[in-house]
Amino acid sequence: MPVITTIADLKRLHKRRTPKMFYDYAESGSWTEQTFRENTSDFDKIRLRQRIAVDMTNRTTKSQMIGQDVAMPVALAPVGLTGMQSADGEIKAAKAAEKFGVPFTLSTMSICSIEDVAENTTKPFWFQVYTLKDDDFMQRLFDRARAAGCSAIVLTLDLQILGQRHKDIKNGMSAPPKFTPASIADLSTKWGWGIEMLQTKRRFFGNIVGHAKGVSDPSSLSSWIGEAFDHALDWDRVAQLMKMWGGKVILKGILDADDARKAAALGADAIVVSNHGGRQLDGALSSIRALPAILDAVGDKVEVHFDSGIRSGQDVLKALALGAKGTYIGRAYINGLGAMGEAGVTKALEVIHKELDTTMALCGRRDIQDVDRNILLIPKDFEGSWV
Repeated sequence: MPVITTIADLKRLHKRRTPKMFYDYAESGSWTEQTFRENTSDFDKIRLRQRIAVDMTNRTTKSQMIGQDVAMPVALAPVGLTGMQSADGEIKAAKAAEKFGVPFTLSTMSICSIEDVAENTTKPFWFQVYTLKDDDFMQRLFDRARAAGCSAIVLTLDLQILGQRHKDIKNGMSAPPKFTPASIADLSTKWGWGIEMLQTKRRFFGNIVGHAKGVSDPSSLSSWIGEAFDHALDWDRVAQLMKMWGGKVILKGILDADDARKAAALGADAIVVSNHGGRQLDGALSSIRALPAILDAVGDKVEVHFDSGIRSGQDVLKALALGAKGTYIGRAYINGLGAMGEAGVTKALEVIHKELDTTMALCGRRDIQDVDRNILLIPKDFEGSWV
């Protein structure tokens, strides 16, 4: 086993051990992938101010996200098909997050169901929900999440229609994978992954199959997905869904200041500045470029979280220094999961935490809640207006 010190190390192992269609699903964006690339490259434009002769003892990264104590202000983002990266992947990731002391968010499009994760964890997790047309199914999803003890829902607002992801189309991505000459050739080199998958019964979308009307088996799933998402979604519908849930709500997919104000006015507990990891509107601003204007727009009216592009603890620190109260990692923990299962998710969290703690100290801060813009050097045009 190679020595692992970075998320990039986990990414290399992930690529080696996981079927191409699922690795590409995680490591790709829509259309030309411009936004996907800029989500990470724009972080590199922000520099850090090194400070010296500052007491670095008694450091802490402890904080809160929507009132929940966290070991560091980092949550595991909702990622579809996590159970295809590693058998029972959602369970493995949730257990790692619980032990580390950070929130886990289960995707509606997960392989393991809400009930599967609840049965294998002891603390509440968050549940991500898409805006679907079927009120009956939505209510049953909320009821199941409530019964499982989920402490918040993350309502995704930027996926009424699916961004075109060329790699997924070309790979014929599906869960479980369809057998084609290309997929068979690839799977023949991924014996470890295949043996694990044969040992689990969880290979389909556990929150959908057997729960949604007309979806009794995987063969009927694709037609349901094509019809299920609510193309008519508007802010009134968002308010209706928030009321239907009745608990804490995080609204995810905010990239515009006007939308942020509307989300805050609805009484959301938090909003997530996110472009869906560059998987929806290609050519949109990177999330880190969009963050300052949104923070300026909402002030302290709503808790602002950040998603898309984080690959290191330094990225986490930069987002927090700009003003975010919490951050989400998706691909970073998926790299760990695909590489080493639950132990890989733990390793990803350890890497992020080590980088966050060390960088915070070298910037002259001992408490993550004292981090602010004074530790950053930001290019003059970084937050400039676009004509």
